[in-house]
Amino acid sequence: MTKFSDLDLNPKVLKAIDEAGYETPTPIQAGAIPEALKGRDVLGIAQTGTGKTASFTLPMITLLARGRARARMPRSLVLCPTRELAAQVAENFDTYTKHLKLTKALLIGGVSFKEQEALIDKGVDVLIATPGRLLDHFERGRLLLTGVQIMVVDEADRMLDMGFIPDIERIFSLTPFTRQTLFFSATMAPEIERITNTFLSAPARVEVARQATASETIEQGVVIFKASRKDREGSEKRAILRGLIEREGDACSNAIIFCNRKVDVDIVAKSLKKYGYQAAAIHGDLDQSQRMKTLDSFRNNELRLLVASDVAARGIDIPSVSHVFNYDVPGHAEDYVHRIGRTGRAGREGKAFTLVVPRDEKNFDAVEKLIQKDIPRLENPVKKAPAKKAKVESDAPKEVATASETPERGSYKSRGGKSNNNRSRDRSKSDRNTIVGMGEHMPEFIALSFEERRAI
Repeated sequence: MTKFSDLDLNPKVLKAIDEAGYETPTPIQAGAIPEALKGRDVLGIAQTGTGKTASFTLPMITLLARGRARARMPRSLVLCPTRELAAQVAENFDTYTKHLKLTKALLIGGVSFKEQEALIDKGVDVLIATPGRLLDHFERGRLLLTGVQIMVVDEADRMLDMGFIPDIERIFSLTPFTRQTLFFSATMAPEIERITNTFLSAPARVEVARQATASETIEQGVVIFKASRKDREGSEKRAILRGLIEREGDACSNAIIFCNRKVDVDIVAKSLKKYGYQAAAIHGDLDQSQRMKTLDSFRNNELRLLVASDVAARGIDIPSVSHVFNYDVPGHAEDYVHRIGRTGRAGREGKAFTLVVPRDEKNFDAVEKLIQKDIPRLENPVKKAPAKKAKVESDAPKEVATASETPERGSYKSRGGKSNNNRSRDRSKSDRNTIVGMGEHMPEFIALSFEERRAI
């Protein structure tokens, strides 16, 4: 079995790896690192959680160990689709360069331009950036990319999903054609393949798993249900989510809950907190400082449930996530693989559960087709109560709450805007429980013929 000591890495890098507690490289690392150290372009295809970050950070550090950075001209460039992933890559560089004097800068949104410009002006060996912020600095005239020797594109398929491909092509054109390119992706969509054919030169292709496959260490399950009423779907769906969490008990030590929409992220997080769970939301509309604070709490086991949009589907390097819950079926089947890849990492076992309502069935069929297996159907953990005892949950924010969730009993308003509370209080308890139909209480005009009504 290959060990890191067999990979011809810089001795100081090997020392940092040993201190971090790693001995054996993952398959993608064992395949990509030797080719990168030879100076070849590398096309790495591997599913989430297989150690792609170290596949490029370790050879980059070794290749950059000699040489010196010049002001505003970084020697290497790492492009990441999200702030969280860029921050994770920066942490990896800090871990593996602790015995080397290499400098880095992190260019992401939500951070002062002045602070970032100060680092660039000093000269950096490694520049880690999201495409938008990188081009902002370039257009301000604060950055030159003509000195880039090594360029990395991480999570390229996510770049495609987020619409960054035009930016990536522009950035490629700003770097020297003599650069070494390390290109990593979990899937190979046609557009991704076109870019690799254009910008990579005879790359070493390292593929360690079938495209878009889920790890075998992840136990999957799905609850398919139809709401008792359309306006109760949200509250009943949240009840099922809580039921699944409770059914897992202590085995669910921490979990990421994925929603498709940011508004649902906030609603689900608020609902869970209302019912006594340690939960917090993370999505793209939150301040960067708040997002990082929430992630740190989750990493430090201070937070049990992280409710997230797909901005957190990749780049959260937390090996010990026990569960993933798909509150919504993702619109792109590949995102299902990336989401559940947050659990079952580094050989650990994990569980992933998905909730499916009728409108999700088409997307769910696409997921099963992609992963080439049927996901086991699970029993609904919430038993349906009699209609007269049903109580609708009312935890949604007012601006997004449905009609059945916002008002308290007896507070509905008539069309004229006047409250019916007084009328409700005047009626006896027996009257309130009596169902009024269209018999003797039917308005007189309904009994009239069409011609008679026109004559009124």
